[in-house]
Amino acid sequence: MSKHMRGIFALLFVTLAWGTTFPAMKDLTTSMTPVWIIFSRFFLAALLLIPFLRGLQWRDVKIGLLMGGMLFLCFILQVEGLARISSNRNAFITGLNVLIVPLLGILLGALPNRRIMLAVAMAMLGLYLLCWEDAAWSFGDTLTLLCALAYAVYIKMMEIYSRKVASLMRFTATQIWVVMLSALLYLLIVEAPTLAVEKHIDSLNYFQHQWAVILQNWPNLLYLGAFCTAAVISVQSWGQQNTSANEAAVIYAFEPAAAAIVGFFWLGETMSQAAIAGALLMIAGMIVSQWQRTQAKTLLTPD
Repeated sequence: MSKHMRGIFALLFVTLAWGTTFPAMKDLTTSMTPVWIIFSRFFLAALLLIPFLRGLQWRDVKIGLLMGGMLFLCFILQVEGLARISSNRNAFITGLNVLIVPLLGILLGALPNRRIMLAVAMAMLGLYLLCWEDAAWSFGDTLTLLCALAYAVYIKMMEIYSRKVASLMRFTATQIWVVMLSALLYLLIVEAPTLAVEKHIDSLNYFQHQWAVILQNWPNLLYLGAFCTAAVISVQSWGQQNTSANEAAVIYAFEPAAAAIVGFFWLGETMSQAAIAGALLMIAGMIVSQWQRTQAKTLLTPD
């Protein structure tokens, strides 16, 4: 199997794993604020990746700061939106990055081929069938749409910068530490003082209360931090190093299907026949995105 195909399978694994984060985070929003969820999961992930910071080079630090800042923006917009709308609806709107990534490529002067555009169209139709709800547009939808835009930019940046780092794991560890520290600053400067005043308690009691909430939700946070953050983001960095941003975006479009399936078992969110058809259409879109490349390799293979 070629390195490129291993990268494709790596991103498919990432997509399936991240599909489980929507119900997990939705479950946590009932007792934790969005930024506490982000801080808690990335704090655990940052601790696990400390060994990879050894021998860190300035080039990796600069790229890690840039990518980590963008990743924090993606997460804060997504979780703030998730606190206001259903996990399926949040997954659908976030999945719009599958359309935005090729558009960003066009703006940068790189026209996607017909295969990718057909795959994008299939994925978008599948996303619509899977997740769209007959409800008025809300502030939560707007936040999630901004997340989709930010995440599309992140995917495009990852295609570029993951190939420039000296060490992929040191870069990934730096990225995660930047997200964790950004969440901590947001907590200390913006959220903690405001919520402490609203709850009529001092800062010490506020943090004691939050620690109790973290202990209460430790299974979800352990899963999100150790597996979905430390492990999965590391796999994502390697996968995108060996694939294009357009291919990654189409593969990531399957994330809402995974979220809907897990949401059914975790949160009791049901899937209609149209939703099932949408999930199958997105899988077909991923196959189309790879069809021409696989077919060409087969034709060039000697008997």
